[in-house]
Amino acid sequence: MPEELIISISGMRGIIGENLTSAIAADYGCAFGTFLKRSAGDQDEKLKVCIGRDSRVSGPMILSAVASGLCSAGIDVVDLGIVPTPSVGVMITHLGCAGGVVITASHNPVPYNGIKLLLGNGIAPPADMAQKIRQCYFDKDFDTVGSVDCGSIACTDKTNEVHIDKVRAIVNPETIIAKRFKVVLDSVNGAGGRIGEMLLERFGCEVIGINIDPTGIFAHTPEPTKDNLVSLCDKMNEVGADIGFAQDPDADRLAIVDQKGTYIGEEYTLAMAAMHVFSKTKGNAAANLSTSRMIDDVAERAGCNVLRTAVGEANVAQAMVNNKCVIGGEGNGGIIDLRVGPVRDSLVGMALVLELMAETGKTVSQLVDQVGCYYVDKAKFAADKATADAIIEKAKLAFPQAKINTLDGCRFDFEDGWVHLRTSNTEPVMRVIVETETEAAAKKYIDIVASIRSEIVK
Repeated sequence: MPEELIISISGMRGIIGENLTSAIAADYGCAFGTFLKRSAGDQDEKLKVCIGRDSRVSGPMILSAVASGLCSAGIDVVDLGIVPTPSVGVMITHLGCAGGVVITASHNPVPYNGIKLLLGNGIAPPADMAQKIRQCYFDKDFDTVGSVDCGSIACTDKTNEVHIDKVRAIVNPETIIAKRFKVVLDSVNGAGGRIGEMLLERFGCEVIGINIDPTGIFAHTPEPTKDNLVSLCDKMNEVGADIGFAQDPDADRLAIVDQKGTYIGEEYTLAMAAMHVFSKTKGNAAANLSTSRMIDDVAERAGCNVLRTAVGEANVAQAMVNNKCVIGGEGNGGIIDLRVGPVRDSLVGMALVLELMAETGKTVSQLVDQVGCYYVDKAKFAADKATADAIIEKAKLAFPQAKINTLDGCRFDFEDGWVHLRTSNTEPVMRVIVETETEAAAKKYIDIVASIRSEIVK
């Protein structure tokens, strides 16, 4: 059965040629433009929206379609070209835009593409606003304009420089430069390779790049997980580098490999970034319900607090803004530092981790030991909403001793760990994340969830 086009708080995502076409993208662009105009009210000056894309081959087609939809609503467009998702957030502010659009399907395979919307504050629309945009799209309730009032399209090649300058400003570059780190960077032929190399070189690093060219034909499965980064680990051992970084196709996530060529994972990215920020500034952090307890441990040792949110970058970013958080992010390797922007940013992660290494003189593996560890198991399986809801209700009966949080799906907290069951905003799947002190404890919870799923799905 063909997959349905997903339109959620995270935007639109689908399969090119199957359920995501240029006509659909143009209508979605027009819906966003209509929403922005109605939200702005009466004003003489035209609104402006910047658009960036990852390296997927279908990117130019979708970008052109979205741009045409925006222009038909009288919105001017600035085409940023191939840039990381966080760069679009940076340029919204830099260019004084009313919003931004990112053409990306993040870590999904090549056949997919998507349209992510950002408001003028750089944050994705909250649920009520996202629903208004969805309704405009479904109802074809567009405010289009006549010929002379159509939006125009301009281009800029300044994005990389603007973004890099903002990232460099949150650290002391000279401290990092003095160490002359050797770094292997795997950008999976996505949008982060060239800007990632530029940033690392300006930090005085010797950069060994693999899969840097933004061809959109991913050299391996694009999600930066252990099984997909064997070539990065091998390269680390081959060249004797200090650290390995892996980005996803739109460069908003960062996974780390240590100096021994060992994949330490995405969860440590936020924990180490937070450890470094807390060493300089005391304050709150924000993280979603699926993020490891490591961030809580780091915060507690620093005398700081962690605020938990529903999964989704927009939820974390808004909590950070509301509570003046000094750092935040998600356990998928997404770091948010409001000094740069309210979007998950692999470049911010690189800068903070490198400065942490430079200032402490410790290797990645030594820093990992300092953070501590838990056993984590992440899985996903196909499930519609009815199936997912049934699994969650059965789990509530199976875990009567757990503390339950239903902010996003259902999280079950136990003395020795937690289980989080939720449906994805970007894929037709249910995610199961388990974190415990030991593998044996995790297996106990995993087996219970698997048994419930078998009973429901039969």
